[in-house]
This record gives sequence, C-alpha cells and structure tokens, in this order.
Amino acid sequence: MLIDNASLLIAIAFSAAALMGALLIGWLNARQERYLAYAASGIALVATALAIMGLRNGAYDFVVVFLPNFLLLTGFGLIYAASRLFRDIQNSIRPAVIVWAISVLALSAPLVAGLSGPGLFSLNAASAIFMMLCAREYWLARHEAPAALVSSVILYLLSASSFAACAVMIALEGEMVLTGTPENWAETFNSIMSLVGLTGIGAITLTLHHARAARVHRHEANTDSLTGVLNRRALFSQFNENDIVPELAVAMFDLDHFKLVNDRRGHAEGDRVLQVFASILRAELRGADIAARLGGEEFCVVFSGLDREAAKTIAERIRTAFAALAIPVGQGDAIATVSAGLASGGAEETFASLLSRADAALYQAKRSGRNQVQLAALRLVA
Repeated sequence: MLIDNASLLIAIAFSAAALMGALLIGWLNARQERYLAYAASGIALVATALAIMGLRNGAYDFVVVFLPNFLLLTGFGLIYAASRLFRDIQNSIRPAVIVWAISVLALSAPLVAGLSGPGLFSLNAASAIFMMLCAREYWLARHEAPAALVSSVILYLLSASSFAACAVMIALEGEMVLTGTPENWAETFNSIMSLVGLTGIGAITLTLHHARAARVHRHEANTDSLTGVLNRRALFSQFNENDIVPELAVAMFDLDHFKLVNDRRGHAEGDRVLQVFASILRAELRGADIAARLGGEEFCVVFSGLDREAAKTIAERIRTAFAALAIPVGQGDAIATVSAGLASGGAEETFASLLSRADAALYQAKRSGRNQVQLAALRLVA
C-alpha cells in the first residue's frame, strides 16, 4: 500500500472537519435550512471518530473500539436525519433515531460480551444501511436537481458497498475476537470511499444549498410578500411593454371600496382581504395563467391561449367566488366585491396597449356600478 490505513483515516478526518466548517457557515447564513446543522453535526462526529481511529496507535481495548464506532454511528444517524430534512423540511427525524438506537445496540451488545468481531460486523452493516437510506432520500428528491442528486445517490451507494464489503470480510474470516483493525482489500476500499464519498457528497450538498438559496432569493424578489402572487417587477420582466402579444388576454381586477375596509376594519383586515382574493386567483386560474399584484388593491391576470369569452368565464368565476365570501366592508350590509376589465390581444398589439385597454374596461366597470366584468372594445386595426 502507498499509504497506511491510519494515515488515510486521519486524512479523511481533516477533510471531514473542513467540510463540517463549510456546512456550519452555510447554516449560520440560512438558519431555516436545518439539514445543514444536522449534516455539520454528523460530519463533526464522523471526523472525531476517524481521528480517534487513526491515532489509537495499535491499541484495541474496549474504549478505543467502542467510543469511535459509537461516534461514527451517531454521526451517520445525524447525516441520515439531514438527508430527510433536505428532501422535506417537514419530515420527521424519528426513523433516523430508531435506526441509530438499533445500530448502537447491535454494536454495544457484542463488544460488552468481548466479541469484537460480531461488534464490528454490526458496525459495518449498520453503516451500509445508513448510507443506503441516505441514498433513498436523495433519490426521492432528485427532481430538484437531477444531475447533482443522482451523483449523490451514486456516492452514497458506493460508500454503502464499501461498508458492506467490510462486513462480508469480517463474516468470512469468522474471528469472534479481533486484536487489531482488520487489514484487507475491503478496509482499504472503505477508507478510500470514505474520503471520496465525504468530499464528493459534501461538495454536492454545498452546491445544492447555494442553488436552493439562489432560487429562494429569486422567488422573494419576484413575489409580492403579502399575497404570494407575482409583483409588478416580475410581471414586467416577463412581458416587456413593447412585446407583440396577439395570443394573450389580460384582466385587471380592483377590489371595490377597499379603502373602507382599511378605514373601518383596520389595515390587518385589509391585508387579510387581499390574501383571500389572491387565494381565489390561485384556485381559479389555470397553470398557464399568470397573476400579479400591481400595487394596493389592484391585480393583473394574464391568460395565455384563451379568447376573450373563455377568459371572461374565468374572470366571472373569480368575481363571484370573492363576492360569495360576503366579507363585510364596514358598517351595514355592504360586502367586499371586485370589479374587472378584460381585453384580448389584437393583431400587432403591444403588451402596454393591451394593459391600457384592460385598465380602461376596469374603470368602465367601476363607473357602471362595480362588482362586474367589463370587456374592452375590440381593437381596430388600421
């Protein structure tokens, strides 16, 4: 061998410590990403365990066997918990706790009885199971970033195979009591895969974290924080004012007597009414439609591939669904309603022109008594 196993373990420990630091920094900058904290904690324990293994200098009593292997299993349990939280922040970590408890019991019982061979077999078998469970979580999450997550799956499976190989070799050699670390091809393969796997998985995890953070920032920049629909800037980044849009229809919505809601029932209630209306938009619109809040109580919906009659049908559903909630405006029997103006794109018509015609139809709806959808006049082509 070009390098002894102890030196490999120490090298892996240093690599793991550096990775732990990077993950910890990532978590400190994004506390909501709890999987980073679990992963950093798990890798810290793995690094400590590997350092102890590399520095035990031939000692092989109960303490120097049990302690690093206990830390190793605990680290793998935390890494498995991290993989579950990465896939879905709402996931429970209970499965990780259960597998960890069983694996520690399977390690401890033989070691307490003085049977280090079966104890290390259990360690390697449990480690392989942890790696396969992590691979499963990332496989289930592969839609988020297929190339990166499938690469993680492959690295986890290779790491699992190296631990499984160590368990098989211990079983084949059949020694109940070991006096030192086994020396065979499986142990070397496991050390190499631990170094490659930790480094590769860590690099991919950090890349995925930064990509996810960038997506979150883009979403926040393009989303109205109160209602969750697009904001004005996002709408006009998708459609420039001079874009020719004959295939689009645009509806402008404006909540009727909204100022009365704020004045008589308070701004908190006004915010709630805006959120309720936005939720109706999301419920009634198709996946291809785009909703944006332009400011105040004014919303814009862009329909793609619909003529104005089909678009009007959807706009009417939105209007009637909102009125049906009978949200009180203030004193008396008045309820919150919405008016809308709808225009469909004409030949060679720009987006700015389409918005202007929809806006004019909206004001016509207001002048005609509110709580209605007005169609803009068809655009005349010169």
